[in-house]
Formats: sequence, structure tokens, C-alpha cells
Amino acid sequence: MSTKVTINRLATGVPGLDEVLGGGLPEFSFNLIAGPPGCGKTTLAHQMMFALATPERPALFFTVLGEPPLKMLRYQQQFDFFDSDAINQSIRYINLTDDTLAGNLDEVLRRIVSEVEAHSPALVFVDSFRSVVLASQTQDNPNNNLPQFVQQLGMLMTTWQATTFLIGEYFTETDTNPIFTVADGLIWLRQSVQRNSMVRKIEIMKMRGQPTLPGLHTFRIATSGIKVFAPAPLNPVEAPLEIPIKRLKMGVPQLDEMLGGGLPRGYSLLVAGPSGSGKSILAATFLAEGARNGETGVIAVFEQRPNHFQNAALIQLIQSGQVGLVDSRAPDLSIDEIVQLLLAEISRLKATRVVIDSLSGFELALAPTFREDFRESLSRMVTALTSAGVSVLMTSELEDRYTDLRFSPYGTAFLTDAIIVQRYIEVESRLLRIMAVVKLRASAHSDELRLYRVDENGLQIGEMLHDQEGLLGGRPTKRISGVSHPGDKNA
Repeated sequence: MSTKVTINRLATGVPGLDEVLGGGLPEFSFNLIAGPPGCGKTTLAHQMMFALATPERPALFFTVLGEPPLKMLRYQQQFDFFDSDAINQSIRYINLTDDTLAGNLDEVLRRIVSEVEAHSPALVFVDSFRSVVLASQTQDNPNNNLPQFVQQLGMLMTTWQATTFLIGEYFTETDTNPIFTVADGLIWLRQSVQRNSMVRKIEIMKMRGQPTLPGLHTFRIATSGIKVFAPAPLNPVEAPLEIPIKRLKMGVPQLDEMLGGGLPRGYSLLVAGPSGSGKSILAATFLAEGARNGETGVIAVFEQRPNHFQNAALIQLIQSGQVGLVDSRAPDLSIDEIVQLLLAEISRLKATRVVIDSLSGFELALAPTFREDFRESLSRMVTALTSAGVSVLMTSELEDRYTDLRFSPYGTAFLTDAIIVQRYIEVESRLLRIMAVVKLRASAHSDELRLYRVDENGLQIGEMLHDQEGLLGGRPTKRISGVSHPGDKNA
């Protein structure tokens, strides 16, 4: 009877990376961290080293053809993960630059082996090979073969009882370097400049013995180090709709009536309308109503900044901690980063209501490369949030058109469970606002068009609009029955 070998997985200390790796880094694996200059290879290696190294599990960091250790440490100590007490205790640096440039790569290899045998490290890092042309052939040693040296080093690293890393500047994964075959793990970093945005991505191209998350995953380098934005886990089984349906009050009684008693809990709602129609006010009212009922909320703002909020009640809710604010001003956001920011606030506050204000600003906040797949990005965000069990209200800007009904400029109306449309109509040289519930999945709702107004008390909805003279066909009319004009004494 055979027994299965259990591979211990090490926590990397890099937020989000363990999820992308499929549970952590396999112990005793030989890994290649590859990518172009400046993409974060050395920073990633140091962040993992400082997280994993202990006096009982020491680390050796060899600098072969890279910058001297003192220069490297000068920059790495700017990160929060750097621990000066660990130097020469659990972490030891060995500079092999002079040996390498002397031209005898066999001697370099021998010294690496002797240092490993002398210190018995649990972690070994070798950085890096960017001076490939210089080191592969010297005037004194024209037959020196750097690819062969790398291959021999890789073979040795796989035999050591240590988790090892080779950091190298490879520009394309199509290189035929044999080290790619020898390595157990291949972590590829990429970066690109798009307008004023720097977009960095990581891909686990190979990790033996465990399922990794496929594809490219964005990451950011900050003072805390590297943070990888893994896709939010989704609930593969949709929760059955509770009967009777539990509904959330919107804070506007007439709107609750139009929705058949309120918004079903866990639904996503799109509020679409032109500028000035009151979308943000309705969103703030939705959060305020939740707070009155003991619920916490989260608002992600992509247009108005917090100091520009005109809603005093919302400002007070944010200041009191009843509503969390996601207000990232980075010019290179990715959908996964935004979702992670939202989920972190939802988890911190145990929030049940979320507002995205607005999708138009949300699209502009994304780095240009992510705008190309905005429908897909929006779908992933909505799915991730509803899988977390929250109710989501999103606002969407529409052009000021008076003759047609449209739900979203992105063709994404099918993604949401409910849709409320706001629009303007012209009556006797005045612009009036009308509202309708055009979609509410698995629930009866009003099909009425209702006039409404926005005043100091918020959103006020009137009676159903009676279109006696072709008002909705786009022609001005003299008379509307069923409601009074906003601003009238009896409105």
C-alpha cells in the first residue's frame, strides 16, 4: 500500500500571492522569478525572504551579477517588511560579483555549493543574471558558458533540502533556456506603461504539484511591499431565493411601493439617469436607511471626492463609521484591486449594503488596458459582491435624451437584478423628472412612470404620470394629469 507524500506549503508573506499560487509555496521547491528590469523581482524575493526566514530556518542571499548587497539593502530597507535585526542572524548576504567577473564560473558554482554546505540554509536566493553578455564570455575565458552554468546551478538547487529561488532578467517566456524545464515553479512578472499608468502583472506559469490560478494578476508595489490582487472567490452555487422574499427599504416609501415592498436582499440594482437627476442622492438615502435599521454600508466613490459631498447625512455616516468609504485615487486601478478594497471594507464593517457611484467614474478609474473589457470587469465585480451576500446599488450616467428609454451605456443591464431609470421630460418650457422600475427579477413591481422632485428632504415621488398629449413621444405638452409640477404649492 503506497502512501501519498505530503508537500508542506509555505506562506509567502505577500498579500494575495498565496491564493494565486494555490495555497502557498511548496517547500523544497526550486523556483525561477523572471521578468524585465524594474518589475519588482528583487523586492518580491526579499519580501518572501523576510517573511519566511528565522534563526531555525535561515536564508542565504547570493548576489552574483546584480547590485552589491549594501546598495541592495539601502533600497530594500525602505519597505515595511524589512527587519534590520534579521541581517546576519536569520539572513546572510554573500556577494559573488567579483568572483563572477573574474571569469571563472566554475569557481563561482563551487563557492555557492560550499556556502550552502557550510550554513545549511532552508532558503536560498541567487540574484541575478542581467549581465549575461558580459559574463558568458570574457577575454580570458572565451569558452565560459553562462547558460550551462545556470543549468548546472538549477540542477544543484533542486537537490538541496531548501526552498530555492533564482532571480533572472528574462524578457520573454518563449526563451529556450533549459532552466525553465528544471525549475519546479516559474513566476513571471510583467509591467507596461499606459499613458500615466504603470500596470504590473504576475503570472504563475508553472508550479509543480498544485493547481494555481491561471492568467495574469495585477499587483502593486507600495511602501508595505508587493500586494497581489487575486480574483475574489465566487460562490459556485447560487443561493436559493428565500420565500417570502426579504426586502430592504430604500428610504423612499413611494419607491419601496414601486418595487413591490422594497429591494430584495442580496440583489444588485442599477440606477440609470442623466446628470442632475438625483442618482447620488438616492444612493445616499439607501445607505442612510440601512443605518437607521442598524445596518452598515460601504460606498465606493469614483466621481465626487469626500470633501465634495453635498449630503451632510452621508458625511456624518462616514465619520461615525456606519458607512465605509473606498476612495482610491490611483490612476492605474484594476478590477481585482477595486473588488479587494470593497471586500475588505465589507468584512471590516460586516456591511450589508454597498453603493458604487458611479459606473462612469469607475470606468475612468481603471487603467486603460482594463477599460477594453469593461463589461467583463463589471460582471466580475457584481458577481463577487453579490456572492459576499451584500445588496448592491450602482449608479450609471446616461445622455440627456428625452425621446427614448435606455438602461445603461455599457450594454450591461442584463448583469443586474433590478433597474430604475430616471429621465427628464419637457413641459411648458420646464424640465421635469420621471422615474420607472423597468426590471425586478423574480418579483412583481410597478410599471408606472412617476414624476418626482429633489429637495432639501431628498427624493419625493408623486403619482403616476398620465400622458394625455404624447409627452413621452418627445413633444411638449400643455397639461399633465395625475400630478402637480415640482415647486407648486401642492406638489
